[in-house]
Amino acid sequence: MKIKLKTPITLIAMNMIILAKAQNSPNILEVGQKTISIALIFLGILPLFAIILYLFIKFRTTIRQQQEFLSKGFNEKIAEYLNKLNKKQIMQYLKSKKKDSEICNCNCKKLKKPLALLFLIFSQSFVFAQTAQTNEKHLFSQPGIIITVILLLIPILVCVVFALVKANNSLKIYFNKSKILEANQLTQYLQENNDENYENTLLKKGKALDYKIEHNALSGDIESDDRKGLIQNIDTKFETHFTAIKQKAKPRPNIDEDSKKLILWYLGLATFWLLIGGAVGEYIGIKFVSPDIDHVSWLSFGRLRPVHTNIVFWGWASLGLIGLSYYVVPMVSNTKIYSVKWGWISLICTNIMIVSGVICLMCGISNGGGEFREFIWPVMAFFAVALILTLINFILTVAKRKSVEIYISNWYIICSFIFTIIVALCAYLPFWQDGLSETIVQGYFMHSGVGMWFTLQTLGLLYYLIPQQLNHPIYSYSLGILAFWTQIIFYTIIGTHHFTFAPIPWWLQTVGIVGSVGMIIPVIAATINFFMTFKGSWYKVSKSYTLPFFLIAVIYYFIVSFQGTAEAFPYTNLLWHFTDFTVGHSHLGFYGIITFALWGGVYAIVPRLTGKEPSQNLVGAHFWIAFIGLILYAIPLSIGGTLKGLLWMEGKPFIDSVVIMFEYWLWRAIGGSLMFISHIIFAYNVYKMMRKEVVEIDVKELAFSQLNQKN
Repeated sequence: MKIKLKTPITLIAMNMIILAKAQNSPNILEVGQKTISIALIFLGILPLFAIILYLFIKFRTTIRQQQEFLSKGFNEKIAEYLNKLNKKQIMQYLKSKKKDSEICNCNCKKLKKPLALLFLIFSQSFVFAQTAQTNEKHLFSQPGIIITVILLLIPILVCVVFALVKANNSLKIYFNKSKILEANQLTQYLQENNDENYENTLLKKGKALDYKIEHNALSGDIESDDRKGLIQNIDTKFETHFTAIKQKAKPRPNIDEDSKKLILWYLGLATFWLLIGGAVGEYIGIKFVSPDIDHVSWLSFGRLRPVHTNIVFWGWASLGLIGLSYYVVPMVSNTKIYSVKWGWISLICTNIMIVSGVICLMCGISNGGGEFREFIWPVMAFFAVALILTLINFILTVAKRKSVEIYISNWYIICSFIFTIIVALCAYLPFWQDGLSETIVQGYFMHSGVGMWFTLQTLGLLYYLIPQQLNHPIYSYSLGILAFWTQIIFYTIIGTHHFTFAPIPWWLQTVGIVGSVGMIIPVIAATINFFMTFKGSWYKVSKSYTLPFFLIAVIYYFIVSFQGTAEAFPYTNLLWHFTDFTVGHSHLGFYGIITFALWGGVYAIVPRLTGKEPSQNLVGAHFWIAFIGLILYAIPLSIGGTLKGLLWMEGKPFIDSVVIMFEYWLWRAIGGSLMFISHIIFAYNVYKMMRKEVVEIDVKELAFSQLNQKN
């Protein structure tokens, strides 16, 4: 059974346009509370009940069949199994009775038993319009509430489907236990049975089966065998490919099971938070084209924006980076992680921080207006524990390494934890949280948090993942060290370029500008290093579904870093800062560099841990939808932000800059919708890579397998 995933881009665009124009069309569509409730039930909740009902019926049917089978006598059950023996099983039984001389030479065909798979396709399209003024007072009469419920249902449904699949597997495990007992009884009977008449009967039945035509007799599934070498390039799979075939990942058996489980939990929870954070970001994009879509305080932009940024910062990116680091740090150290238990404690503390922080933000409890540090200090204390434990864990792992030198990836990763602890202490200790001092600290935290935590750790991962996927070493270790130390020197002093023309000392503003220019050195050094590593291996990009993600991350690292340097100069700062240009710039950086690198890392590492590949077509769909969505998001905001800045510099009324941005915000919503769709595809790919299938036991096959082992 194959699932085709279709992307309704046109429908989304139409929905956005209808939503945007609804203020001038009050009679387009009126949706009552009762109608909305019925739609949500039939489109969202009813399929879940159908799945649960299916599992319940399946459970009851299997129980009834098992009870009917157990009610039969022992001889009757054995006779039923023996009457259903195929040619292969008959031969195995006769061989076990030393009747090899009487067995005719024939080809035995392998039996294939279809596996029970459970799929849930939840799709719904909801077109609505917003009147200029609404007199409805019902909560669910507001389109914004409806959209919020639908967006939140998506990750919740993903979790419910996952739970249902687990329940189905648990049923298989439960029924397999009784089948194992039956197989043991059948094995014992076959060993103890010495009835020659029955053996002769089986021999005749085996010969008779030679004249039975199977359903695949004209095609066959026997492997090609050409001992004379007349046939070359034998392919047993006959498939039509509309896309290029990508190279498969090679398993790494030297990863211990405890570390595998820890890494998969980090990446799985990171994917979950990406869905949640993406859903919130999707709704924020809709509010830009229809600001009166709801009138609820906890759905206001001021509360949802920090919820979105903090979820994707700490829930998606941080958990994803740490999870991949738990693979890379011990791998390049050629040893096991020092303490898996500390990794679990860090994972729990980080998720406690995210959940409690989001609840506080939705309730209006925050750390003032500090961007990216809206979580109050009791909430961030959990993350501090996670950082310290993980740092000690990595340091002790590197300390017991079996290699002589410390690979550059560990330099970057461990340094990111050290500097993040320093940055967090400066941001949350009360000594500088007053007046202009808080402004300076905010610039230091905001920029260093991005550069010294996310960027530094991402670069460390790329220094391992790119050479590993290309299967040859990094181009220059010296360039990597140059980029490392110059980034530490310059990146830690550039935060104040966000406050050029602010009432802070001019020398401090100048230091920020000089540091921004100095960042050209590590950016060029790292970019040259990565691109020269690709030299001679560019053909591998088209044969890999991971390298395109890494290549995009490197390209955006170069572009966005130079863009940040350009923004630091006084004129460009005056033009672009506090406009939508900065929003586009930040998404190009965080999404184009960090998120694309994380996606590539997940696609590179998880198949090596689980041995299961994602659908290559869906990986391609994920890549292109996310890439196109980012372009449609960032470029219009950059153009609109530039026009807005020019209007401000000309002294035009502020409302003019709001009006001129409407078309660009519409493109922002469309691009954000594509990005959100790519998140859903990515989550499905992660599920396909991490899923554990439970195969129903065939009693006869298991019995004869045990019989062969005993013989």
